[in-house]
Amino acid sequence: MRVSSRKAGQVLREIRGKSVGDALALLQYTPRAAARLIEKVLRSAVANAEHNHQVRNLDDLRVVHAVADGGPSLKRVQPRAMGRAFFIRHRTSHLTVAVSDETATAGPSRRGRRAAPPTRPAAPPTRPVAGRRSRRTAAAGKESR
Repeated sequence: MRVSSRKAGQVLREIRGKSVGDALALLQYTPRAAARLIEKVLRSAVANAEHNHQVRNLDDLRVVHAVADGGPSLKRVQPRAMGRAFFIRHRTSHLTVAVSDETATAGPSRRGRRAAPPTRPAAPPTRPVAGRRSRRTAAAGKESR
C-alpha cells in the first residue's frame, strides 16, 4: 500500500483486538488516509473468511492480528537551487490483517514487542567521606601554611 508503515501502524493499533463491526465503524470515522486503505484490507479479510473458511456468523469475527511492515520505497529526485538535488523516498507498506471467530484466542501476538528491562536492586545511598578535600582546596591549604 502507498502509505508509510508508521502511519498505518498508528491506525492498526486502534483496531487490534476489536470486533470487526467496531473496527469498521472506527475506521469509517478516523480522519487519516491510512484508514481508508486498512478498511479495504479488513473488508477483504472478512470476505475471505466468509468464502474460503465458511464462517457463517460474521458478528463473531475479531481482529486478532494487524501489522504494517515496511515495503519497497519509491525513490525520486527533486532538483534544488545551485545544482543540488534532494532525494525523496515515497514509502510503502505491507498491510496484514487477520480475523478469527474463535473466542478462546490468546489475544494479540507478542511478536515484535521488546521485553521489559530487568530490574536492578537499588544501590545504597553514598555519602562523602569525611576528611577528603579536592585538589584545589588541598593546594590552597599548603600555600597558606
